[in-house]
Amino acid sequence: MHQDIAFRTACVIARNAADAEEAAQDGFVKAYRALGRFREGAPFRPWLLRIVANEARNRRRSEARQARLWARAAEAEVSGGAAPSPEATVVSAERRAELLASLDGLRGDDRAVLACRYLVGLSEQETAAALGLRRGTVKSRTARALSRLRDAVGEEAIA
Repeated sequence: MHQDIAFRTACVIARNAADAEEAAQDGFVKAYRALGRFREGAPFRPWLLRIVANEARNRRRSEARQARLWARAAEAEVSGGAAPSPEATVVSAERRAELLASLDGLRGDDRAVLACRYLVGLSEQETAAALGLRRGTVKSRTARALSRLRDAVGEEAIA
């Protein structure tokens, strides 16, 4: 139920699948052990995602290694209708690669908020809980990060 979203959240922060998988698993273990401290009536998903995000941050900091681009998690898209032409597939792949490379070039806090909102699909409230921020901070960082991303790749690539 929460495994996919926990993995994608960890992937955004760890930036590689192996570390993200370990961080997500460790996050589940820590969440299980901390169930006694979970506030009754509070939403479970943001609480869990915050634990997973913290674990991924800790893992990334402690290991301090550059890993492969975590784009594989973001490229899992559902195709609807007819298959695109080969030309459209190539153009789409090139745009996605350019966009992800530009996203990777953003500051860590910009990258994290955009990835949570648009790659993982979290709401503003869930993003705030996962990253340990206020909702207003998520809104302003999202706007600024989108502006920086538009500057990096051009307006048409973001549309």
